[in-house]
Parts: sequence; C-alpha cells; structure tokens
Amino acid sequence: MTNSVNLRAVVLDILMEINEHHGFSHLVLNQALLKYQYLDKSQRGFITRVAQGTVEKKIQLDYCINQFSKTPVNKCKPVIRCILEMAVYQLLYMENIPQSAVCNEAVKLAVKRGFSPLRGFVNGVLRNIARGLDDIKYPDEKKEPYRYLSVKYSMPEWILDLWKKTYDFETIVDILEGFSQDKKTYIRCNTSLKTPEEIRKVLEAEGVYVKGAAGLSYAYEIGGYDYLADLDSFKEGLYQIQDISSMKAGEIANPGFSDYVIDVCAAPGGKSVQAALKMYENAAASGKAVTGKVDSRDVSDYKLGLIEQNIERLGISNIDTKVWDATVLDEKCVGRADIVIADLPCSGLGIIGRKPDIKYQASIEKLEELVNLQRKILGTVYKYVKKGGYLVYSTCTINKAENEDNADWICEELGFEKCGNYIQMLPSKEEYDGFFVAKLRKK
Repeated sequence: MTNSVNLRAVVLDILMEINEHHGFSHLVLNQALLKYQYLDKSQRGFITRVAQGTVEKKIQLDYCINQFSKTPVNKCKPVIRCILEMAVYQLLYMENIPQSAVCNEAVKLAVKRGFSPLRGFVNGVLRNIARGLDDIKYPDEKKEPYRYLSVKYSMPEWILDLWKKTYDFETIVDILEGFSQDKKTYIRCNTSLKTPEEIRKVLEAEGVYVKGAAGLSYAYEIGGYDYLADLDSFKEGLYQIQDISSMKAGEIANPGFSDYVIDVCAAPGGKSVQAALKMYENAAASGKAVTGKVDSRDVSDYKLGLIEQNIERLGISNIDTKVWDATVLDEKCVGRADIVIADLPCSGLGIIGRKPDIKYQASIEKLEELVNLQRKILGTVYKYVKKGGYLVYSTCTINKAENEDNADWICEELGFEKCGNYIQMLPSKEEYDGFFVAKLRKK
C-alpha cells in the first residue's frame, strides 16, 4: 500500500491547501498525517519536513527562484509555484536527496497535475538552480541588514520593522534563530492520576525518550515515539501536550485549591487543565481536598468540543465547560472569580516557529483589529474578578501593542495593579516560544 503513495504529491496537496485555501499549516499537516498514518515513520517524516520547511522558508525560496526564472514566481500558476518552492527547499536543505531526483520528480508532478506544457520550464529553472546553488546572491548583510534577515529567515520586513521599535538587532537575530530550531514536544503530567516520576517510568517502558524540562517538576520533553496518540499512556490521560511557555503562564496564575477560576477563551483547554491540576497540587501540599472549580469557556460548540476531549481523556473532574462569547457579559459571574485567565486571540507572532504560515497571514491592519478585540474582551471579563482577585492576561505574540500596552491599559482604565513585572518570553534556542504574561490584581 505504501508504494502507491507519492509523497511529494501529498506535500503538494498540503501546500495548496495552505497557500490557496488559507488552511492553518499545523491543522492541514496533522490531517494529512492522520490520513497517511499507515506510512513508515520516515515517510511521514519526509512529508512533515518538506511541507513545514517549504512554508517556513517561502520568502527565501521565492527569492532564489526569481534569480533563475524569467517568469517571476508570483506570476506562476499556483500549482507550479508550489512545485518549484518544495523542490528548491529540497535542493537547499536536503542534501541527502540527489538533485536529479528532485528535478525529475518535480517535472513528473507538474505533468500529473495537468501542466505538461510547462515541464520544460520547471525542469530548466530547477536544473539551473541546482547548478548555481553556490552562486545565489543574497542581500548585503552590512548595507541592508534587515533585508538580509528577511530573506535569510523568510520573515516579512514589516514584522522586522515592528520588532525594531522594541528590540535591538542582536535580539531580533536571537528571536529568528529561536524560530529556526527544531521544535521539541513537551508534556504536562496529569498529577491527579500519577506522580511525574511514575509517568516517566510508564513512558520509558513504552520506549519513549524522556527528559526533564525548564525546572518544572511536572514537565518533560519527550521523543522517540512513532505515533503519540497510539501510546497507552496518552490514551489513559497521563499527560497533555503543552508548550513550556504556556505552562509558565499557568504557574503565574497558580490557583489555590478552593479558588473559582474562569478561563474566558479556553480552547483547546491547556490552561484550564493547567489551572485544574495546580489546584490538585496545591491541595496536596496543604493536606486539603480540592473544592475549587475552573469554568472553561469558548465561543463555539466546536471549540468547546476540543476542551471536553482533553478533559475526558485526562479524567479531570474540577472543570466545567460552557459555550460563551467572551465579548458578552455573563451577569451571573460578576465579582465572583478569584482568577480570570484571559489568554486572548492574538497575532501569534511568538509561535511562528511552530506555525510558520502566521507570518504570511498577519498584517498591520489585522494587528490593530486584534488590539480592539482584545480590549473589548478585557473590558467585559475584568468585571468577573472579585476585589483583591487576579486577572492573568496572556498572549502568544511579540507585539508591544497587544502585550505591554494592553496590560497598562487594564491598570489605568479598569482598576487593576501590577503583581510584579510583566513577563515577555522570547523564542529561544532552548525551550521557549514567544509568550507574554501579566498578572494583575483588582484594587
């Protein structure tokens, strides 16, 4: 069965869905991998690497193609453009694949997709690039430093211009390098079922590589598995997949065993689960029973379904779910919450390393719209916080207008005060994504 699957055709379908139908790269890729789950791990790895790499390096790939093609890449048919981009990615970044194979397979793919008249064009461009890899001219790093970064890291220049207002050149390079690192998988142990050490032993017995992560006793980096959802430990709900930065935000919220917590934009439920488990851990440390609850909400049945899938698999009983639009006031909750978690819709500029299509779909106009939405939500949900309670505002972006400016606005306009400094985590070569957290106390 596996021999009948053209792996490059699968990649092409993924790229077309992302580029032409604006599908989210991580969702489109996951759907494809689920469909072709029966393929060998190495074959699924090829699909993942070429699809993700082509999206991630799109600006650089187009820059290279334009040096060797008489037809500008943005004038090419969408299918041809995708075929060229994925082939050039292989030429630049996958030296173990013969150049002749890359070129030949690209031509075959163009023919199979009904573009036989363009086979010569595809073949000519790719063979010229293959011969001229060492002659590709990039922007001058000294004369045009940010243009150079834009091409080298495939980052739109307007995003670099945005970051220039807050960070120096070296910090921006570190951010870009952080995005470029291979992304690790982290888990948050379900401490309501077993201790982290017990979970570690279960994973190792399943042949999974396990390593402690970022000083969090309940967090591990894992690897070496074939298909995570097939592991008994996953099915039994011994952990959830969660980024370290997201776990850190949960640490800052740190609800007590009797607290009432409202998570207003909760899907897929990671922070709700983190809050619920922190209640268990704080209860155990105090010798008490958990009496608190997490009220986990989002705007649609679909999003609520994602939360409930997680809760059911993990077997957590102190989370209630509710479909609710965060911009609409729930009168029953005014002044009741010990903690409101507001991890709001944002531009996502901090997680580009995991979801590279974000950088092509974002724009200044969309960022401004998001700030307005964020303040509309914040101007509603702050009312749920009781006096002396806390609002934990977080995003997964690197944008002062969505982060520090919004947190300052909450303090100045809504009657809150800072609890310590704001935390802006930046993408790093180690464990972090870009994440912002502000813990604010209601006066």
